Amino acid sequence: MTFAPRTWVVGEVVSAALMNQEIRDQFNTMFGAWTTYTPTWTSSTPPALGNGTLLGRYMKIGRICITEIHLTTGSSTTYGSGNYNFTLPFTAASSGIAQIGSAQLLGPTGTRWVGQIVISSGVSNCSAFFPISATNTRTDFLTATSPETLASTAQVRLAFLYETAN
Repeated sequence: MTFAPRTWVVGEVVSAALMNQEIRDQFNTMFGAWTTYTPTWTSSTPPALGNGTLLGRYMKIGRICITEIHLTTGSSTTYGSGNYNFTLPFTAASSGIAQIGSAQLLGPTGTRWVGQIVISSGVSNCSAFFPISATNTRTDFLTATSPETLASTAQVRLAFLYETAN
């Protein structure tokens, strides 16, 4: 992860070690491996992952965080009730601006829904929005029954970037 650059002093002797730390090492973090994290899946009545999987990964460059979250439900997953949220790896900046990302739901019957992620200013989670139905393209929160009833093998795929608080 990148860090704050050094403040150079007039007349300072620059060594190879300082150049490596200030230039090479920071530059290399932009091409490093992604970092995994375990997001939390929440709603009004909490869902339980059971034998499903919930994976997250991110790459942070400065205050920009590129994030992916992938949920696959299992035969023992319970879906709770209410609007679904997923935790972010870092709190979003309090910029007054909502960030938008992409979302896909692969339903248990093979249907594919395309939606959006919304990250409000200063929060630590994101929400997915999908069309209300095949004929009503206005969007609403992802829930256990919207845009379709979730069951084993359903997949939620989220990809987005946002500005972090730090």
